[in-house]
Amino acid sequence: MERQEEETEKPTKPKAKAVIVGGSVAGLSCAHALISAGWDVVVVEKSSAPPTGTPTGAGLGLGPSARKQIGAWLGRAQRLHDATLPLAVDQNNATDGEKKVSRVLTRDEEFNFRAAHWTELHGFLRKELPLSVVLWGHVFLSFSLSDNKAEVKVKTKVLKTNDTIEITGNLLVAADGCLSSIRQSFLPDLKLRYSGYCAWRGRAYPDLGKCLYFDLGFGTHSVLYELLNKRLNWIWYINQPEPELKGNSVTMKVSSEMIQEMHREAEKVWLPELARIMKETKEPFINVIYDCDPLEQIFWDNVVLVGDAAHPTTPHGLRSTNMSISDAAVLGLCLKKWGLENLHSALCEYQSLRLPVISKQVLHSRRLGRIKQGLPVVGWERFDPMMSGREE
Repeated sequence: MERQEEETEKPTKPKAKAVIVGGSVAGLSCAHALISAGWDVVVVEKSSAPPTGTPTGAGLGLGPSARKQIGAWLGRAQRLHDATLPLAVDQNNATDGEKKVSRVLTRDEEFNFRAAHWTELHGFLRKELPLSVVLWGHVFLSFSLSDNKAEVKVKTKVLKTNDTIEITGNLLVAADGCLSSIRQSFLPDLKLRYSGYCAWRGRAYPDLGKCLYFDLGFGTHSVLYELLNKRLNWIWYINQPEPELKGNSVTMKVSSEMIQEMHREAEKVWLPELARIMKETKEPFINVIYDCDPLEQIFWDNVVLVGDAAHPTTPHGLRSTNMSISDAAVLGLCLKKWGLENLHSALCEYQSLRLPVISKQVLHSRRLGRIKQGLPVVGWERFDPMMSGREE
């Protein structure tokens, strides 16, 4: 009788684990990217439940690389295509509010973006994650690093029970937005820069074409594009002193009096068709527009910034969401390449790849917004769309 040798099982190598603070598009994108890289992830999100079709969940534009990346994560590129509308044309109109006339300044018919509703994009990303990944109703409180910097402990408060719990991982990903409290712990003196203008935003339901429209007035401009199901996303930027915000949000609640005043001003500034769309919007709201000067670094030890936490930016050029998706993709590839044992090298490479790109895009978006709003820009006279040609 042959003697069988007992096979000894090799010890299983523990998987690396990341704690992601923030369950918005940036946080969910990071969850997908890190899972693809072989990491375990948990997403800490203060909202008690997934978002639904709230009015503040407005529209956004997805570029080709962002769409390709989301399709790779979800394995269902066609579904994303079917849930978005083409923004095939980028058209800039010069509008004279007094004379009620408008003319085309520029028209790009190879724009190649697609329009998505924020809530629907969020839903696509969320529903393809395991249910246990996102911890809803968990408010981030603080974090601490182990003595050897190999682990990070994150404290959260569970809204349902009011208990405080700790979650331990090897990496903390700060996807907690432009007002990031995690970023503040490393850069306590960093202040956001008020752009000089706010944006009225809303969603209405008229018929339109598959085009991204910019209407440029003197010292103001508006944006208009169609979403799926005959919804229309509009934004109107207005120069004004910085308003006083309450709470941890850049979205302002508005009164009926403020809305009525906005309607009266829209009738003065814009053509009747655009003013009517604004008046037909049931629940418009205001975003206060901020950015900040590009950061010099976006990771410390095993804590890394992504999305608006890494690059608060103005909305011009449709960059914020697209940059967040690229952040997640590059971070995932770096972590997969270097592995947990070389985490510092992975984060160094992520930073070296992303910092030059996001710095240029933040400054380009800032410059673009200031030109369109007629605000001072070095090397430019104040922009008057009615007096400008295509080249300018």
